[in-house]
Amino acid sequence: MEKSLFRYIWTHSKRDQLFICFVVLLSQPFYFISLDLPRRIVNEAIQGEAFKDGNATAPFLQIHIDWPQWLGGGSLHLFDGFQVGRVGLLLGLSSLFLFFVVVNNGFKYWINLAKGVLGERMLRRMRFELFAMVLRFTPEALRTVKSSETATIIKDEVEPIGGFIGDAFITPVLLGMQALTALVFIMVQNVWLGLMALGVIAVQFTIIPKLRRELLRLGKQRQLASRELAGRIGEVLDGIEVVHVHNAYAWERAEIGGRLFGLFSIRLKIYNRKFAVKFLNNFLSQVTPFLFYAIGGYFALRGTLDIGQLVAVINAYRELPPPLKELIDWDQQRLDVQVKYDQVTQHFAEERLGPMIESQEEIEDEPLAGPLVAEGLSISGPHGDMIIEDASFSLELPTNVAMISPGSPAASIMARVLARRVPNFGGRICIGDRELVRLPPAVVGRRVAYAGVDPILFPGSIRDNLIYGLRFRPMGQTEEDRREMAQRIAEAARTGNPFESISDCWIDYERVGLKDEQDLDRVLVTLLERVEMGEAIYLFGLAGQIDPERHTALAERVVEARRRLQENFRSNGMADLVEPFDMGRYNEQATVAENLLFGVPISDEFMGRNLADNPLFRSAIHRAGLTDKLTRMGLEIAETMTEIFQGLPPGHSLFAQFSFIGAEELPEFQAILRRQSRNGHNLKRDERTRLLSLPLAYVEAKHRLGLLDDELRQQVVEARSLIRETLEKADATGVEFYDPERICMAAPLRDNLLFGRVNYQVADARHRVAEAVAAVVRELDLLEDVARIGLDHEVGAAGRLLSPQERASVNLVRCLVKRPDILIIDGALAPFDEERAHRILQALLDHLEQQSLFMVLSNDRQADAFDVQMRFSDGRIVTEKAADPQRRAKTPAMEPAPSVAGEVA
Repeated sequence: MEKSLFRYIWTHSKRDQLFICFVVLLSQPFYFISLDLPRRIVNEAIQGEAFKDGNATAPFLQIHIDWPQWLGGGSLHLFDGFQVGRVGLLLGLSSLFLFFVVVNNGFKYWINLAKGVLGERMLRRMRFELFAMVLRFTPEALRTVKSSETATIIKDEVEPIGGFIGDAFITPVLLGMQALTALVFIMVQNVWLGLMALGVIAVQFTIIPKLRRELLRLGKQRQLASRELAGRIGEVLDGIEVVHVHNAYAWERAEIGGRLFGLFSIRLKIYNRKFAVKFLNNFLSQVTPFLFYAIGGYFALRGTLDIGQLVAVINAYRELPPPLKELIDWDQQRLDVQVKYDQVTQHFAEERLGPMIESQEEIEDEPLAGPLVAEGLSISGPHGDMIIEDASFSLELPTNVAMISPGSPAASIMARVLARRVPNFGGRICIGDRELVRLPPAVVGRRVAYAGVDPILFPGSIRDNLIYGLRFRPMGQTEEDRREMAQRIAEAARTGNPFESISDCWIDYERVGLKDEQDLDRVLVTLLERVEMGEAIYLFGLAGQIDPERHTALAERVVEARRRLQENFRSNGMADLVEPFDMGRYNEQATVAENLLFGVPISDEFMGRNLADNPLFRSAIHRAGLTDKLTRMGLEIAETMTEIFQGLPPGHSLFAQFSFIGAEELPEFQAILRRQSRNGHNLKRDERTRLLSLPLAYVEAKHRLGLLDDELRQQVVEARSLIRETLEKADATGVEFYDPERICMAAPLRDNLLFGRVNYQVADARHRVAEAVAAVVRELDLLEDVARIGLDHEVGAAGRLLSPQERASVNLVRCLVKRPDILIIDGALAPFDEERAHRILQALLDHLEQQSLFMVLSNDRQADAFDVQMRFSDGRIVTEKAADPQRRAKTPAMEPAPSVAGEVA
């Protein structure tokens, strides 16, 4: 980045800055006139100087130009104005004053708006440039840079810089011109009063900035401390499991508390200094009016200054302190922002950055073909020790290579060198006639894939993470409002941002040999099955929701599959495994809330405990006569739960089994029960709501408290239609109701297939139902459609919603789907057991017959499966070709993992 903030601002915004400054200069004559009008109102209208010769009228809006003597003197009359009386002149001049007030404020409005827009545009540019630099951080820099600190810089620390950018040139021009205009006006009226004002201004501009320098030092100290605090909190969050394991809560609380005290102490010093400077500045600002009243009044008494001039001078001085104060504040802000900008440039120093990332259109996308040759290769470790020293080797590509270095990191470091994750090494590595370090990052990103031991997944769906490596550049634009698109592109051009939109089509299907999105999904599912994640994707699909627009074929056949499944249950004597949803019958396996709604909530106000407080729901069950009965049921549940949980620790398994009340809520319900026993049925609304929420989560078949009788069940069933009618009349769209003849988009696919609940009381019911569902899915050839829904499963932050094995599988498929020329695996199979890892390895070798595979191994147990064995010992590299290169073809083809139906409910 540019080292000088002002040079950076001027380079990217000089046109806008100059135009706004021109408008500032244009506004000054209007400002001067508004300062002079109070003098004319007092002298000409109130004191009657315009009528002193006995004239009954005086000219109003007379426009003439008086030429100075050095231009020959005289005057030029442009307009003689209107003849008005004394009252008319007073009202006319007052109205003219009001008009110029509006004009001046109009100028201020436009100037401030233009400054704000300019600052926001420059802030957008700066943030994007910083993010682009983040993408260029070298691997060495990434080991020392904390992600939380970098994010804080881009998000928070550049915010005041962006706010200052609009003020950088315009504010001193605007405020300086306002102050200069007011000062010139005062000196025109009386030179001594003007010199007094100038003297006070000189004192202010000399003393105040010096006193504020300590504030800059303290501000910089606080900024660094705040950044370190953010980094430490990020470290604790990343390592929270270690904190839990080692009971380090007190230590971490004490450390963060100490850091917060340090921030408080710095802020206290800033406040003491800041308000002392403010006191002095305000005092100096008020000294001048005292001098004006005393000395200006003396001049008026002596007759050397008329009353109108004194009023005008005092009025003009009222306009002088604000711009002066803001100029001093601007200077303080300038120094403060320059410090922040310097710290930002230090964080994104040039030595931390890799080469510029070329435009995707300029890259020649040629395959990495030819021999892989390393000459004089030397690689040092993090402590300066030589891991590999003066080594050379040559390999014909494509091939598959086992990289073996027992007890040494040499193989792993070599793998990272080949993947361009370690750019600094001695010697040279060439692929064909191209040197590895000179390959553009875009070519390496397309043609080389690296799967390390720690898979990095981004929040989003499994599909989003799998196709991440295919999003090189947009291949086509989506339909977009032309005006909105034109505005987006115009703003991108002005702020140095990309013209592309993430809503465009970013996948080059032709390059990976595919036709469309559906074809891509098919390949993704196939690859996931190869790495033995097919069952997980199937189960994710059953737990996912159907989007009729994306899963059209499946949406049309779900009802058919539902009927087929119900027929199979009946014909095979399995009807008792699932209790179906029936509008005229209570479902014993569902909660009371599910039975009342007979549908799936799609908004928060109808979910969980919010349902008990929903006015529409409350009015419907009240009309159905259920409110008092459910409240009494809640009291019984609360009494039972408080008895059961009495004396149990918070983590006891009974809290999970009876999930009505959490351990932290026990005292609240105990207090409600005590008040109810004293006052009878006089419960407050919030207490009734809390009690009402308990039976709504009750499942008789699961909790078995014997609280539901046939009469209450029938009332619940009868209340369904009343609740539906109430919601439909109010146009409430918070619930999607069940319908046996159509799908429920808010419900998971498995619920749409079963259209009921698994019977808890039948042994092994869940597994038997899962097998029956899987059989129908295969029978109707819906397995691929279900898996496509599974691709929409969210992985969570850093993939935490997936198991380590699933994260590793997603990482492998993400590498495979872009069809790299070279795939490098460095610990990516570590989460799998040895047998499963061996099966996945065989699948990879079969899949990569036309590509190269480099895999880091810790021992020789799997080395025989590779064509070449690369061994690392004492800084040397020895390559050995397999004795029987064809033996891999003789190994039996990998059998697919056994299909397990899994759980359904």
